Amino acid sequence: MSAVKNICCIGAGYVGGPTCAVIAYKCHDIKVTIVDVNPARIAAWNSENLPIYEPGLEEVVFDRRGKNLFFSTDVDGAIQEADLIFVSVNTPTKKSGMGAGMAADLAYVESATRRIAEVAKSSKIVVEKSTVPCRTAQSMRTILEANSTPEVSFQILSNPEFLAEGTAIQDLFNPDRVLIGALQTEEGIAAQQALVDVYAHWVPRERCITTNLWSSELSKLAANAMLAQRISSINALSAICEATGADVDEVAYACGRDSRLGPKFLKASVGFGGSCFQKDILNLVYLSEQLNLPEVAAYWKQVVTMNEYQKKRFVRKIISTLFNTITNKKIAVLGFAFKKDTGDTRESAAITLIKDFIQEHARVAIYDPKVEHEQIYMDLSEPGVVDTRKEVEKHIQICGSAYEACDGADAVVIVTEWDEFRDENLDYAKIYEGMHKPAFLFDGRLMVNAAKLREIGFKVNVIGKNELAGTA
Repeated sequence: MSAVKNICCIGAGYVGGPTCAVIAYKCHDIKVTIVDVNPARIAAWNSENLPIYEPGLEEVVFDRRGKNLFFSTDVDGAIQEADLIFVSVNTPTKKSGMGAGMAADLAYVESATRRIAEVAKSSKIVVEKSTVPCRTAQSMRTILEANSTPEVSFQILSNPEFLAEGTAIQDLFNPDRVLIGALQTEEGIAAQQALVDVYAHWVPRERCITTNLWSSELSKLAANAMLAQRISSINALSAICEATGADVDEVAYACGRDSRLGPKFLKASVGFGGSCFQKDILNLVYLSEQLNLPEVAAYWKQVVTMNEYQKKRFVRKIISTLFNTITNKKIAVLGFAFKKDTGDTRESAAITLIKDFIQEHARVAIYDPKVEHEQIYMDLSEPGVVDTRKEVEKHIQICGSAYEACDGADAVVIVTEWDEFRDENLDYAKIYEGMHKPAFLFDGRLMVNAAKLREIGFKVNVIGKNELAGTA
């Protein structure tokens, strides 16, 4: 199989955009075209104001755009030109029908695959890049093979992404591993090798892991499920810490020093968010149920159940501390993104918390340094038969700074771990002066020095810590 010289990526989102921009940045001999049916998104990629905030992304895109990196709405033209096509479209959790609330909606993946089948005039390597449930490649293969001819054949690869938002560009520059799954046929293995050769422009070959198709698909779900499981495990322990006087930071540190465990993903919080963890676990649950493995399904489901419990527990703690009512009280919420260094709000804990505050008739002031105001309104409203947007607008105020959000507040709630919310960066004495007294602060991200803030006058509650323990 000849070397890949022309790559097309269908889908200009959080995965396709950064991944293919970095391929263009590292492989000047390969033309990379990222296509999307959304003209506004493509216009943003071609502008000075990219549609995604990710540290380091601008430098990469601005360096290669117009040279060997192109953004276009001409999907058919890019498919026809390409030797290799990444399918990197959205795979949201189904909202209705069979598997609602758990199964991935593969409508966009199928639509992209059918488009490739219809348009291709020469043989293609088709790479499944979206996060998909195990054995999705089988349905893609069925569609493509039904449309193949002696002149046009298709090889399917699975190349899941393991990017963490906020560090995606560094993850791409220096990945722990690149996983490429292929059918174990002569042609499949040749296609697999062609993609290895692309990555080998900058990734050491020993880090390019080649597997069969199904192992590759399942490995992505398994990795995210295990990472989320660690977060839910430490969050479950945080509840025990608060009840007993143990300190969750000390427990996590002691456990993390065990070389078999390691320290990563042992930071207690108000709960995990993001586009992948919950979606991938629910995919695994649905897959287990379909395979008639109910005990396996129940095991993984508990990771999500614990995450929801942690958010609800935090809300209950806030309400009970504020004398069992937050009606007409001003709650300042610091952070709306699901984690720092990203503008992504998908499955953010802030959404659950604020919706609960609104139901309790609180006035909510929100500040996040990167999330667009319109995104906040969209996440908190539920358009449908009854559009709740006007109701939401009555209860929330989106602020331009942490100080504005906290002015006149009854309580401050830290939900995202942005560095600017640390007590060395934010003047909490100034915030205290402007708040109603008693001034409450709830730290859902283990960000602040509670003892220092208590000296200022705050009543501080930290997740996973008990004031009586002497370290909270």
